[in-house]
Amino acid sequence: MEQNNYQGALQKSIHSGFNAASTTMEVIKGIDLTGKTAIVTGGNTGLGLETVKTLSAAGASIIVPARNVEKAERNLQGIFNVTIEEMDLMNPDSISIFAQKYIDSGRPLHLLINNAGIMWVPLRRDRRGYESQLATNYLALFQLTAKLWPALKKAEGARVVNVSSGGHQFSNFNFEDPNFLLREYETLQAYGQSKTAVNLFSLELDNRAKSYDVRSYSLCPGAVGGTELGREAPVDLFQKLGFSDAEGNILPEVAASLKTVEQGAATTVWAATSPLLNTIGGVYCENADIAELRSDTSVIGGVKPYSLDQENAERLWKLSENLTGIKFNIR
Repeated sequence: MEQNNYQGALQKSIHSGFNAASTTMEVIKGIDLTGKTAIVTGGNTGLGLETVKTLSAAGASIIVPARNVEKAERNLQGIFNVTIEEMDLMNPDSISIFAQKYIDSGRPLHLLINNAGIMWVPLRRDRRGYESQLATNYLALFQLTAKLWPALKKAEGARVVNVSSGGHQFSNFNFEDPNFLLREYETLQAYGQSKTAVNLFSLELDNRAKSYDVRSYSLCPGAVGGTELGREAPVDLFQKLGFSDAEGNILPEVAASLKTVEQGAATTVWAATSPLLNTIGGVYCENADIAELRSDTSVIGGVKPYSLDQENAERLWKLSENLTGIKFNIR
């Protein structure tokens, strides 16, 4: 019987030959994606844009759903085999319309890369009253994957790659108050909770979907310079984390440690395409390899056991169905 990754059973390096300095073009070398179709959320900026460029260069056809289509058209200009569609992750109806259009096309979906996300934002809620980091980073991902399931199954060999973060160590998932209705809002906790949810979903999806040859992964890109992700974070938050000085300037040693965009997107591309993962799924990856299980929250890196817990994963799946109103039946 094929092993699952509950409790982090598979969380150990497979000696991929890559590391934190590896780039997207290095990890995809020798891989041909001709005839494969990918959907990349957030594919018009930052890590998503680099992911699209890399997959396109390897021959894939790519659909990029975007809230701002005009911005996406500008940023993606000149990249081959890319189609832009409208979709807003804070609008559940928009997600369903996008997904149904793809299902109606009759095409299989070989790669679903849930890359889009927000980070360290003030308290906002969507029209359902759900906290925005949970809604954008996780519930939208759950809904999109569920709606695209028929196309993933049709591929007869698909991968779902969910971009998480080392920030999952900021918080376990709070099942009693996921939307901060009963407790004071704290943006790091909200972000951490949303990324823990991504890990738990990736774990449970893989266990349920692998019999249909659909594998699922979560990953940490690392600390990356040159993206828009932290644009709304207050200066004092960066100071609290030890990233900047009293004037808000990024500390030189922090700046020197940041990955380039090409390095930051490498783990996404590796998880989406590496033949080393053909028989392994449900794992959390970093630095283009499988991450180590680390329970010490004072240590940066690795994956925390609570975000790979079987009971939490199964419980979150049911809660996600209730919150989205979508029954995600794997069959």
